[in-house]
Amino acid sequence: MLLQLSTWTEVDAYLTQSQGMIFPIGSTEQHGPTGLIGTDAICAEAIAKGVGETINALVGPTINVGMALHHTAFPGSISLRPSTLIALIQDYLKPLVKAGFTHFFFINGHGGNIATLKAAFSETYAALADLNIPQADRVRCRLGNWFMCSSVHKLAADLYGDQEGSHATPSEVALTQYIYPDAIKQAPLDPEVAPSGHPIYGAVDFRRFYSDGRMGSNPALATPEHGKQFYEAAVKELSHAYLEFLNAE
Repeated sequence: MLLQLSTWTEVDAYLTQSQGMIFPIGSTEQHGPTGLIGTDAICAEAIAKGVGETINALVGPTINVGMALHHTAFPGSISLRPSTLIALIQDYLKPLVKAGFTHFFFINGHGGNIATLKAAFSETYAALADLNIPQADRVRCRLGNWFMCSSVHKLAADLYGDQEGSHATPSEVALTQYIYPDAIKQAPLDPEVAPSGHPIYGAVDFRRFYSDGRMGSNPALATPEHGKQFYEAAVKELSHAYLEFLNAE
């Protein structure tokens, strides 16, 4: 059930059965010579929809732009400041809490969002308490990073070994190939496996060390068939995680 394709009366009826909602969140940033700029949002959205369909959960609109300041030396990358993303999360959740929602599960596709989202959750709890919104003390936020699912990790290790890397990975590229088979990109990769190990600082430094945008990865190994496997593994594991989250109290 997608929020944007629902009416307010349908949402009102949904709230009589569940007070939980799923939000896909990703990023709009470079993913190397063969990765789509929308990769992180595309993956999160597809998996969130899959989870929603599997367990009949309400899925909110995808947050397509995240915290990706370190990628902005590459053309096409867009980023929110951490403070902006924190404010955005609060603005999204406040009216939903007033309507009766209490549990928010963020299916995330971008590692750079993790620290900011955790801070956003803490600030949201405090802001809701200050507003004296009924049931504010029952509000819970949970982060579900699809790329950190144990089943996804195992599959990536089996398929790619030490060529998975940590950015513009074959696993995420494979997933986008499965979702958008008409948008598969081909380009030479030199070196075949990208360098790794350099800390992340500013955007200029990032591009200086990771010149084509990849981090330790070889996305040439990706296939749409692999992407289907990653999709199914992530949907299954995150469906279970979401239900556990709802039933934790």
